[in-house]
Amino acid sequence: MRWLVGWSSIAASFGTAGAVGSGDENLTLHPVGAQLLWGDPDPLWAVGDWRPDEIRVVTVDSFTRLAVLGCCAASDEQLRVGLFAARGGAMRHLTAWPGSYTAVVQVGRRVIVAGDLAGARPVFHTPWANGTAYATAALPLADLIEAQLDIGHLAALLACPETPEALRDSTPYVGVKRVPPGHALVLREGSREITGYEPVASLAVAAPQVDPERAVDGVRAALVEAVRARLTAPRHAPETLPPDPGPVPGMGPAERRAARGAPAPGIGADLSGGSASGTLALLAAGLPGVPGTILGHGTGAGERLLAVTFNDLATGGRDAELERARAIAENPRLHHVVVAASEEALPYAQLEGPLTDEPGPSLVTAERHRRRLAAGSADHFTGHGARQVLDAHPARLADLLMDRRRRHLLRPVTALAKAAGPTAGSLLVPLTVYRAARRLARTPYRAGLESAADRLLEANRSPGAPGGPLGASLAALAWARPGPAARWLTGEALAEVSVRLQQAATRPTSVQRPGEARARAALARHAADHRILEQAAEIRSQRLHSPFLDNQVVRACRDLPESLRVQPGARAAILRTVLAGAGIHDLPPGWGATSQATSAAANRAGLRLALPQLMALFDAPLLADAGLIEARVVRKALRAATEGEPVPLDGLADLVSTELWLRRLLARRGTCWTGTAAPRQRAVAAGVPPRPTLQS
Repeated sequence: MRWLVGWSSIAASFGTAGAVGSGDENLTLHPVGAQLLWGDPDPLWAVGDWRPDEIRVVTVDSFTRLAVLGCCAASDEQLRVGLFAARGGAMRHLTAWPGSYTAVVQVGRRVIVAGDLAGARPVFHTPWANGTAYATAALPLADLIEAQLDIGHLAALLACPETPEALRDSTPYVGVKRVPPGHALVLREGSREITGYEPVASLAVAAPQVDPERAVDGVRAALVEAVRARLTAPRHAPETLPPDPGPVPGMGPAERRAARGAPAPGIGADLSGGSASGTLALLAAGLPGVPGTILGHGTGAGERLLAVTFNDLATGGRDAELERARAIAENPRLHHVVVAASEEALPYAQLEGPLTDEPGPSLVTAERHRRRLAAGSADHFTGHGARQVLDAHPARLADLLMDRRRRHLLRPVTALAKAAGPTAGSLLVPLTVYRAARRLARTPYRAGLESAADRLLEANRSPGAPGGPLGASLAALAWARPGPAARWLTGEALAEVSVRLQQAATRPTSVQRPGEARARAALARHAADHRILEQAAEIRSQRLHSPFLDNQVVRACRDLPESLRVQPGARAAILRTVLAGAGIHDLPPGWGATSQATSAAANRAGLRLALPQLMALFDAPLLADAGLIEARVVRKALRAATEGEPVPLDGLADLVSTELWLRRLLARRGTCWTGTAAPRQRAVAAGVPPRPTLQS
């Protein structure tokens, strides 16, 4: 795991015993395995296996400097201009370069740390040493202040994962706070301020509509620049790896690399999983203006891009997708690799793994992704985030009604009626959806949150929303809604989260339009889980690149008009246009088809295979000790899911992953800090007996 950490304190806090800046190196507090980017009085460290090209520092003088960590396509001159702009208060310049990165600016005793728009590169902070410590991971700050678990946050994360009003700015650690997406942390002389750098749509004022063709051109330009940023970045040889054991019967070069934990050098991409990852693979393989796809490795320019297809043999039903991938891989600039998955690659098959910064549902699929990524390259493109930034959240139908554009609802509600099938009530589906959208459009923000708080109290006693696309769309037409795991939480846990929503309804807020607000919340939820996936499935020397989560791509996608988004097949149509603009026209039949059914089949197969382990996991769960669930209720749900009953599988993934994360957290040894001033206890460790009991 890679992260940044630093702090800003008032001058009076320095020079005391054990404080940073005391002048005695034996008293210096610093992170384990860190490199110092700049020193006192407001130090900044980079921790983990950062590559040399991923760390850039621009210095004007000893108190005016900018650090950019990650993949950033800005030139040195552009970084310098951004530094001077930030010195004058214009923070948005720091977030406008192609790539995915974190920017930290120091101007005098003022420090600015900018988060990203999606939430894939968050910023955390906590009071410390009469000032504020900040980091791009929450666990180091929890260790710094010896924080205890925030059970209320875990309850909100399970009950309303896509409702920021319930989660607020909390983290799983008491006292450690999160900067919301689209905001920056500004520190000055120990004071702390959270400032937004992105305009937010008003409930009453419709955003100016961008011409659809121009908006799609903007998405194409942003994606091309995002891919180009990864292709033209300096490439460095991977760190030292264990020696190759040589030829092994039944093992090819890729298998030997995977056995050593080493990805292939160069650039790679997923060629399975949907149209988004395929688009990135084709762009990276044939990007105009780039002489080849891999720079600095092997033969250099002209070397082929490694395209990976995951053939899930355990679930079947992916023959059509595999054929499409093979057709695309006929491109001479692609080298196609098919990874045949076995039962060991099913979800839930491997419940052991590293401790991540926070819990996330991707913990139950981490081993599945790790097997796929092990066959990939040192720099590997994925299509994560495309659905959230390109597709229309169902609540956007309410935005269309608010703008009096009713005719644009015709095609999406007709598609929902077809998806519902030829039933007795299918003729009423369009009217049902229209009424739900009109109800949301007419519901004020405060009333919507209060209604959600009331519904949450009944979440564990109601049968839940009907299944299928129609049921999901109707449930999403609300300002807030219970998450899939809420039906298994205790009444006390739901009541606590309900109080959070009631309090949020009374606080002043810059009210957004319902569709825009819900879409941003869904993106933040996905980006947070993608970050956890990167940590859980991490392979040494490998970098995962998700251009759809880049700031400039997110901005370009937000310019897409709702009337375009809500049309059936909009995402595939937009990506076809993106590829056509890059000179790629020949796509196989069926390109852009969704694969949600195979994902559900894999989850059920994994649950059946891992049922004995899961039953043991919830025999005496920590979540029950915390008062969040009743163990027997969850065990009953696990059995029902393996027997094919209509149980929300994503809710079970939330519960299992949170229980796994708690056990890994309480079993860890060591701390993130070293030095004589380091905390004596790691986060959540104080007073924990051999059989941990959590306190709310």
